[in-house]
Amino acid sequence: MTATDVLPAPGPAVPPPPAFGPVAPPPPRPKRVAPPVVQVLTTMVTILSLTLLGFGLYAGFISKLHHDRAQLTEFANFRTELAFATAPTSQWRPEEDSKLLQLGRPVAVLEIPKLHLKEVVFEGTTGGVLQKGPGHRRDTPLPGQAGVSVIMGKATTYGGPFGSLATLVPGDTFAITTGQGRNEFKVLDVRHGGMPQPPRVATGAGRVTLTTAYGGMFVPTDALRVDADLTSKVQETPQLVLRSSQLQPAEQVMAIDTTVWFPLVFIGEALLIAVVLLSAARVYWGVWQTWLVGVPVIAFLGMATADQVAKLLPNLI
Repeated sequence: MTATDVLPAPGPAVPPPPAFGPVAPPPPRPKRVAPPVVQVLTTMVTILSLTLLGFGLYAGFISKLHHDRAQLTEFANFRTELAFATAPTSQWRPEEDSKLLQLGRPVAVLEIPKLHLKEVVFEGTTGGVLQKGPGHRRDTPLPGQAGVSVIMGKATTYGGPFGSLATLVPGDTFAITTGQGRNEFKVLDVRHGGMPQPPRVATGAGRVTLTTAYGGMFVPTDALRVDADLTSKVQETPQLVLRSSQLQPAEQVMAIDTTVWFPLVFIGEALLIAVVLLSAARVYWGVWQTWLVGVPVIAFLGMATADQVAKLLPNLI
C-alpha cells in the first residue's frame, strides 16, 4: 500500500471568500455625440440668442458709454473753439460761410443745475446725432438769439440726458453757452399731450424749448416739452436760411433714420458670417480656442449692429 492509497478523495471546490470593500463601478457607457451639423446649428442659435439679449443690454446700459465718450471728447473740442472765438454763431460754418454746419458739430453747452446736467449740444436732431447728446434743431435760431430755439434729447438710451426733464417746474433756471456767450433761461411751463401751448414769444425776445420722449421707457406715447424764456441779453440773430421743409425726415420729433439700412445690412451680414464660422470652428477646432477668438469678434460686430439698429428707434427714446 502506498501513501497515495490512504489519502481521502478530493471534495468539491471551495469558493474563495467574499471580497470586502467598495464594489467596482460598471464600465462607463460610450458618450453619445450629436452629429456635427446639429452641433453647428445649436451653437449658431445660442450665439444669436446671446446677441439678441446683448442688444437689450447695450441699449439700456452700454450705450451710455458711447454717449459719455462723445461728451468728454466734444466738450474739450468745443471749449477750445470758445477760447479761440471759432465756435458757430449761425447756421453757417465759421470757417466756410458758404456751407451749412455739418450734422453732429458742437454748438452749445447746456447746464441745468437742478438736474445736475451738463451736456454738449450738437447740430442736428437725427438719431445718430442724439446718440452723442442733445441736438439743436437746424431750422431754429441758436439758444440766446431772438426767436424760439429747439433742443431735442433722448429720454432713455445713450445716457438718457433728458430723462428727468419732467421734474422741472415753472421758475427753474438753467444756462446755455454758445459762441456768443452765456445765456440764462427761466422755465415757463412743462407740457405734453394736449396741454395748452405757452404764449407766443414777443418780437425780439428769445426762448428755448427742450424736447424729449414722454410715456413708457421704450414705448413713448408723446413728446414732452419744456419752454423757457431768455432772461439775459438777446444775442445778435443772423437770418435763418434753412427752413423746416428742408430738414431731413429723420430730424423730426420721434422720427427714425431710414438711411442706416445699408450699413446695417452690411454689418449684419458680417455678424452672420462670423456666427457661422465660429459655430463650425467650435466643432472642428475646439471649444475654448473658439471662444477665445470669437468673443471679441462677436462683441465688436454685435455692438456695431446694435448702434445701427438703435437709429431705427424713434430718435427721442
